[in-house]
Amino acid sequence: MRRRRLFQTARTPQRWGRALAVTTSAILGVSLVVFALPTQLMGSAPRNQEWSSPAAQIRIVDGDTIRLGDRTLRLYGVEAPERGQFCTNEQGALYDCGTAAAAELARLVGDRGVDCRVQGRDRFGRALGVCQAGDVELNTSLVASGWALADGGSLPALVPVEAAARSAQRGLWVGGFEPPAHWRRGY
Repeated sequence: MRRRRLFQTARTPQRWGRALAVTTSAILGVSLVVFALPTQLMGSAPRNQEWSSPAAQIRIVDGDTIRLGDRTLRLYGVEAPERGQFCTNEQGALYDCGTAAAAELARLVGDRGVDCRVQGRDRFGRALGVCQAGDVELNTSLVASGWALADGGSLPALVPVEAAARSAQRGLWVGGFEPPAHWRRGY
């Protein structure tokens, strides 16, 4: 009668050898992608570019974001309320100030083409730029009308423009509002 073997010895040398080879190959491949390939691959754009779009191809996404054809651009140094964010007017009544900011941006663009100087990307990969619609600079005009806050760390020149809008009680400064960054954290 033949005895059965219940346990077989493990073949660890072969198994570990293959695992080590696969792991080494994976680490080498990742290192190649991270360190050896140029940064222009992986969807990043050169730091400074000029974009323009005719009026027919411009879409207002929200108070600080526009689409120029198939490209999305966020206004650099500007922070407008999001659509669906509510503020209070001078009587204390609630209104959608994000939609009002988008309407102001649409008014500033009008039926003109837009030219933008792209200056990098935000954390979501959107291009950041300073834009002109005819002779109107959109970034400054949006802050001056009171429908956006200045990001002093990005464009310090917009800080006094925001202070003037606040003292004149234009746009958001007429009533009460929560800064867009605070509103997004609680949303």
